[in-house]
Amino acid sequence: MVDHKEEQELELEALTSIYPEEFSLIESDPCCFQVSIACEPDKPEDEDCRGMHAKLQFTYVNTYPEDPPLIEVPSYEGMDDSEAENLREFLDQEAQENLGMAMIFTLVSAAKEKLNEFVDKLKNRKEEEKLRKEREAEEAEKNKFTGTPVTLETFLAWRRAFEQETLQSGKNKEQNFKGKLTGKQLFEQDSSMENSDAAFLEGEVKVDESLFQEMDDLDLDDEDLE
Repeated sequence: MVDHKEEQELELEALTSIYPEEFSLIESDPCCFQVSIACEPDKPEDEDCRGMHAKLQFTYVNTYPEDPPLIEVPSYEGMDDSEAENLREFLDQEAQENLGMAMIFTLVSAAKEKLNEFVDKLKNRKEEEKLRKEREAEEAEKNKFTGTPVTLETFLAWRRAFEQETLQSGKNKEQNFKGKLTGKQLFEQDSSMENSDAAFLEGEVKVDESLFQEMDDLDLDDEDLE
């Protein structure tokens, strides 16, 4: 007959030696304890890729290890609720595959690998998002120097708008000149303008002779005179 209690005590003793800082006993009966795990990014200074931390809680059932322990993830950092639930379900499945043997060390190791997967996926998402933003910025920069391609549809639309604008402009000009007389109409209506040019030509033109008094002193060549 298998002594489940003895196997549990032996495993607890081994766990406290393997995880001196990560292991913490919650209660003795039923035996419940936690093991802290963490996964840090390759580059700690990389702010875009944070680490992940979680506490795994195991509770022995009386028939452990013939039956799986109760597994919970009571606290975590750097991951969302769905990832924490994913981790718990993953550990439940791993426990089913290791029935009949002390499995806590195996489960903790598998949980650490799962955190590594989460961190890698997060890093990849961050890199993809960064590349997407860079592509959008490059595309926006190119669009500053690229005109709109001309197609038959866009050309016809532009021509219709241009014709409407030209027609409207002509109407505006016609409206502005409406009611104003032309030069010919002004001339025909004002009889005084008929002889204005003749009166100017027949008028007495006064010449200031003083302007020519000093011309005799000028030294002019015959060629200049000609």
